[in-house]
Amino acid sequence: MKLILYKTVQHFFPEYRQWLKSMNDPRNKNMITYELPVMIWIGTLLFMLKLGARRQINYELNSHEMVNNVRVLSKEEIERIPYDGTLAYLLKRMDPQELCSLRKKMINRLIRKKCLNKYRLKGYYLVAIDGSGHLTFKEKHCDHCLKVEKDGKVLYYHHPILEAKLVLSNGIVLSIGTEFIENSSSKVAVQDCELKAFHRLAERLKKDFPQLKICLLLDGLYANKPVIDLCNKYNWKYIITFKEGSMPEVYKEYESIRKLHPENYLEYDSKGIKQEYYWAPDVLQYKETANANVLECIECEDSERKRFVWLTNFDISKDNVKEIGGGGRLRWKIENEGFNTQKNGGYDLEHAYSENIVALKNFYLLLQIAHIIGQLMEKGSLLVAEIKKSFGSIRNFAKRLLESLRTSVFDTTEIQTIHTSKFQIRLRDP
Repeated sequence: MKLILYKTVQHFFPEYRQWLKSMNDPRNKNMITYELPVMIWIGTLLFMLKLGARRQINYELNSHEMVNNVRVLSKEEIERIPYDGTLAYLLKRMDPQELCSLRKKMINRLIRKKCLNKYRLKGYYLVAIDGSGHLTFKEKHCDHCLKVEKDGKVLYYHHPILEAKLVLSNGIVLSIGTEFIENSSSKVAVQDCELKAFHRLAERLKKDFPQLKICLLLDGLYANKPVIDLCNKYNWKYIITFKEGSMPEVYKEYESIRKLHPENYLEYDSKGIKQEYYWAPDVLQYKETANANVLECIECEDSERKRFVWLTNFDISKDNVKEIGGGGRLRWKIENEGFNTQKNGGYDLEHAYSENIVALKNFYLLLQIAHIIGQLMEKGSLLVAEIKKSFGSIRNFAKRLLESLRTSVFDTTEIQTIHTSKFQIRLRDP
């Protein structure tokens, strides 16, 4: 199992150690015992091995074999595994932008290697943006806390986040941007919110990936003119969940235009699932804004009926209607394979790994990096073959990886072979 981890990182991110070495270390270099690559690997393994709490580093990773294996992964000399407090000390002082920069390099590497090309929609990478709860406190945690009130009484304090994730049809969701929704101080008149955070996140995405062809997948909260104008400004495509309450006048316009174009209809029937597509062009027209179209899909399976409506700036025709509708439905992957997996699949997203606000952000970003590597392993051809051969289910993956790292050391001959021989890892399709 540990060899699959090593080969996955070496295959997809051959410069990974150089990236870790190039990060700014806030500690006094004359007083440190563990170099930065060791610390980042320990923080990543905390989440990849699904330890559940920071203190488990001291127990689950405390073995002679683990020490040797971390030496191989980090290419640094160490005598023992650092304590969890040593990791927390570093993350309290490290600028979160360092880990954001590491994540950006990882994503750019995957894009340059064309690993994600076949999962694009009309040449555009699908990026779902959505907010989620991160940490919740009964008492005020810090001056940046948001609060939820009812009848003048504070129910709880919380720190939500806004995530941008590349979503692939094979179930992989890769974090490419994070905006922490927080107040600048305890004295702000109006709290921060998801829509404000969206504009900050969009600006950062454009800066980090200026040439990337992006199609945003958004929920109904973002069906408004400022968001559409921003997408057009950045030359991004968008597919936005469209509900009557979002833009009532535009929704009425869609219903009127649809009646005028009965020819804009297509029906599919496959494996007992019937889909009916309707679409209307130019439902949203501003002098300074490119026109937007509406696509509707009604899906019937047995006695269950589902209806989906999207606002999009893709031109819609009978040739692409099903493809665009399929792209719009991938937005749910940020909820299921993204947030739900990170909350309930062992990553413990909602666990407070520190009380320090800077450390909390860095732990969150380490979780995202661990999730990227973990997914590339889980969906990679190496692990698929291993599952069939030895342990039968992906549910046992983290447990087997921990067992492998704790109880046996890397074979130096195999490591040398990895660096001298070519090998390939293919991402598994659904």
